[in-house]
Amino acid sequence: MSKSNNKKHKGSKYFGNSQRRAHNAPQRNTPTLSSHKGSLQITRSGMGFVILDKSEEGGDVLVRPQDFNTAMNGDKVIVDIKKQNQQTGKREGKIARVLQRKQSEFIGTIEISPKFAFFIPDGNKGLPDFYVPLSSIKDAKHQDKVIVKLVKWPENEKKPIGEVISVISQEDLNDIAMKSLLMENGFPVQFDDEVLAEANKFSDKITTAELKKRKDFRKVTTFTIDPNDSKDFDDAISFKKLRGGSFEIGVHIADVSHFVQPGTKLDEEAYKRATSVYLPDRVDPMLPERISNFLCSLRPHEDKYTFSAVFNIDSNGKISKTWIGRTVIHSDKRFTYDDVQAIILGGDGDFKDEVLTINTISQALRAERFKHGAINFSSQEVRFKLDEKGLPIGIEVNESNESHQLIEELMLLANKAVAELAQKTKVKKEPIPFPYRIHDQPDELKLTPFIALAKKFGYQFDTSNPEKIAQSFNAMLTSLEGKPESTMLQQLGIRTMAKAAYSPQNIGHYGLGFKDYCHFTSPIRRYPDVMVHRVIEEILEGKKNVDEKMEIKCKHCSERERASLECERAANKYKQVEYMQQFLGEKLEGIISGVSAFGFWVETLEAKCEGLVSIKDLANFDDFNLIEEDYALVGLRSGRKFRMGDHVWIRVVATNLEKRQIDFEWLPNANIQTETKVVAIENILPKEHKVAPTINNATKTKPKPTFDPKKKPTIKTESKKLVSDNTAKATSLPKKPVQKVSVKNIPIEKAVTKAVEKSTVANKTEKKKAPTKISKEKKTPIIDTVSASTSKKTIIKSKKSSENKEIIAPASKEALAQKSVTKAPIKKAKIEQTTKKVVKSLPINSKKVVKKATPEKEKAITKAVKIKETKSTPQTKKAEKQKSADKKVVAKAPAPKKEASKKTPTTTKKLSSTAAPIAKVLKTKETKSTSQIKIAEKKTSPAKKVVDKTNKKIATPKTEVASNKTNKTVKTKAGKKI
Repeated sequence: MSKSNNKKHKGSKYFGNSQRRAHNAPQRNTPTLSSHKGSLQITRSGMGFVILDKSEEGGDVLVRPQDFNTAMNGDKVIVDIKKQNQQTGKREGKIARVLQRKQSEFIGTIEISPKFAFFIPDGNKGLPDFYVPLSSIKDAKHQDKVIVKLVKWPENEKKPIGEVISVISQEDLNDIAMKSLLMENGFPVQFDDEVLAEANKFSDKITTAELKKRKDFRKVTTFTIDPNDSKDFDDAISFKKLRGGSFEIGVHIADVSHFVQPGTKLDEEAYKRATSVYLPDRVDPMLPERISNFLCSLRPHEDKYTFSAVFNIDSNGKISKTWIGRTVIHSDKRFTYDDVQAIILGGDGDFKDEVLTINTISQALRAERFKHGAINFSSQEVRFKLDEKGLPIGIEVNESNESHQLIEELMLLANKAVAELAQKTKVKKEPIPFPYRIHDQPDELKLTPFIALAKKFGYQFDTSNPEKIAQSFNAMLTSLEGKPESTMLQQLGIRTMAKAAYSPQNIGHYGLGFKDYCHFTSPIRRYPDVMVHRVIEEILEGKKNVDEKMEIKCKHCSERERASLECERAANKYKQVEYMQQFLGEKLEGIISGVSAFGFWVETLEAKCEGLVSIKDLANFDDFNLIEEDYALVGLRSGRKFRMGDHVWIRVVATNLEKRQIDFEWLPNANIQTETKVVAIENILPKEHKVAPTINNATKTKPKPTFDPKKKPTIKTESKKLVSDNTAKATSLPKKPVQKVSVKNIPIEKAVTKAVEKSTVANKTEKKKAPTKISKEKKTPIIDTVSASTSKKTIIKSKKSSENKEIIAPASKEALAQKSVTKAPIKKAKIEQTTKKVVKSLPINSKKVVKKATPEKEKAITKAVKIKETKSTPQTKKAEKQKSADKKVVAKAPAPKKEASKKTPTTTKKLSSTAAPIAKVLKTKETKSTSQIKIAEKKTSPAKKVVDKTNKKIATPKTEVASNKTNKTVKTKAGKKI
């Protein structure tokens, strides 16, 4: 691609990305206020923030893309402050120089032109394109997926210069994903040739000169215990009986420092990585395979160099002598944890007596450790079973058992002994600089709310000193076994703990209950262990050299450890998403593993995969608030709680491999049917589907409601209850004051005329309406307040006009949509006749309305009201009685005279044929609860009157409408919100 082409393709992937162009912008000279060290973090939007080191003062520093100055995401940099907001204190700066690159290898696509090539990295962290000379592309072809190594990026160059180190098959998506995760976290996926050359030059022979420097344990019974799939065996156990009933137990560790010498390329690479990374389908080693899997791996039936801690100990765990030094061993047996566990449980096997004796001693050590303040948090190891392509086909959960504890206690014993030796060694009356493994006391800000929560479950904490806090934790953990709150309190308890780290300042290890502790037992996979070996060797030789860079090295190793954990979590999450793709749409049971203001996380019981139930989805059920002190989301109306440790049912609704996300949907009822549909409104059902709601008055039991999690809460017309939890129990809605409808200034003649017109339109459109599907499981009609799946909605809503507030009865959407209607002529006699009927159904205080009418209408209405007050039929008496008892929403109207129906035959017939099904629904038989119907409507229409089919009479449903600017609700006379 020529330079002219570059200009033409300004919007292309090369040059269209503003984040990438920003790296190449010229630097502007601006005054510098101060300089600071930190790490550059680039957001998805392309903006950067320098996270300052703890030793630096002030908050994060904003850095715009044009000021990155060759820095990339994660790089250690020096940032110059160029301006600061005096009011907010926020600072803006530019990168002065890059101290250390986080990432040196990148995965992406190569674009090859006749003269040169460009490499476009994957991801969206503002990475620039790379210039790659044709001499450095190896076997790569145009559009190949490749791994490129950053060679250099001179300050005056627009783009970094790279070279292709390998070509990746684009079909192997799993390989691409895992390598991408490693490189994003700063872990190279292969070793340089120089490093491999140094590793290959070592001999595997045990020399006589080296044997003279070491203690020989080759004739002592020795074996290793590791997982089934381990390839590097960096520790072994030796066992020998001593006189007087005690034993000699040796903890032998691969002597990596014998091969990895300071100042070599091998040592530089090991320090840069600082740790091996364990992904579901591979290990990215800290050391080349010849060192980790061959020279230093304590394989059976081979002589190996080791660094050892040997103890004279009795069966109660009492130590009488400790020796630390360099050794040579010969492993007699390679055990797996399963092999050892089988022997402990009574099975046969090699070295059975030795295994059982060591197990007795390790359990005694364990008990003593907890007695002195160690905290006993339990843990699980979840591993994926993979096919030949690396795809997950199963889950394996490993619990810690006696075989794991046997090795764990002996490793802890050796680490502790080595740290105590270093602590006793003084240089100028000060302990020699040494990479301790430290763990601070719990953070008070995290511990206080946790203790308050634990007390709600009856667990007491003594906070008088750190030892008492540890004892309180152990007492709680012991009591939690089998309790519902066990998962929640264990997880939250772990989160109160500080993070362990490496440091030359020895503050002890709170979680283990040790005053002195270090990492000595895994030098194949941890660089701090190599550092420990070197310091101990010098102490044993009497050199006592001081490493001035010990603090810097400890900090680097702590950072790389966190990066490896992040990488491992991301890879496991990737495999979780892959695994859960086969369960899309399925119902699964899980435990709430985390709660926040934007939802809660659920870990499935069987697969141990975690996904999010979004607060947005929960909004379809209720509005939820986060109650931080209870670690719970609580529904404002239903009172439903989602708390850590709760068992819930969910459905897998979405997976996203790129974002490594799983989306769940909460199912309030474990037996919910995935294909269940709810009815939007009962009164639009065909006549043959309408079933009157019933309640057993003897038991007061109500049919269980059906809940569709994709809808808003469904409300049964007979129950006035809302589905509130996964047991489908109904919860009463909160009562609110009833706002009565004003009936002032209602022109009676006009209202009746419009009612007749609208009912006529409804009658015409009703015939065109298709039957609405209903749930087969439900015999009673259900009202869905907002149903996304239903195409037809009929809504009740209160609207305020310039003249009145009107009660709008249910009507079809098609009827309301019609704007032009042919008006039928209405004779004055018919209007007056109908007016009397309407007045009879109005309350007594309707006289106020009549006074504002015309004199002729006043006389007619006054006469009708007097008849209402003095004359009553058996039907009206019964209606008044029911009204006073508040049993009905709609009172029964007086029986009409036969003459009335004859005088208005045409209009009444049309009304009755349309509204009779509606009236049937609104009349609730044998129930004390009122109908609850919430209907929404886009248009304001005049009040409609419902016509009783048998009596040929207009009746007004006595519902009361509450209206405000933000919320419109329908309330029954009893004041219940629908």
